[in-house]
Amino acid sequence: MQVFLFKNIGYYNLATPFPYILIIFLLPTGMPNFVLFSIALLTGLAVDTFYDTLGVNAAACIALAAYRVFFLKITIENDMDSFITPILGEMNFKWFLSYTFFGTLIHHFVLILLETFSFKHFQYTLATIGLSCIFTMAILLIFSFLFYKKKSRI
Repeated sequence: MQVFLFKNIGYYNLATPFPYILIIFLLPTGMPNFVLFSIALLTGLAVDTFYDTLGVNAAACIALAAYRVFFLKITIENDMDSFITPILGEMNFKWFLSYTFFGTLIHHFVLILLETFSFKHFQYTLATIGLSCIFTMAILLIFSFLFYKKKSRI
């Protein structure tokens, strides 16, 4: 969907959605870091292949995976046997919103700064980061609510 649909959606080259990062957000919490970083790299390289960028999305996905490891380490008591998928049905809304918002912000910050690689038009770059982050978060929340499943209370 990222390559065929969301690549063509944008707002005057100022806001572009990147909902493919939901793949990295929704990986199980007990996953080994090597597997997590490998999936992030392959996801970024797959998008780079269709966008004709030279590893920019891959670098941003690796930064997102590093953020994910850090965020989950400080917020979740994780046993090695538990494989919780951090979705809206398992976690509360406040946790999920902060998890996805700051991850999206880090991903877009790395992606857009590596793409522009200049501080010449810094306000334009910050506007692009902010608007793309808001656009992506809206789509991520729509996807999350569409596939929202309430926890079973046994």
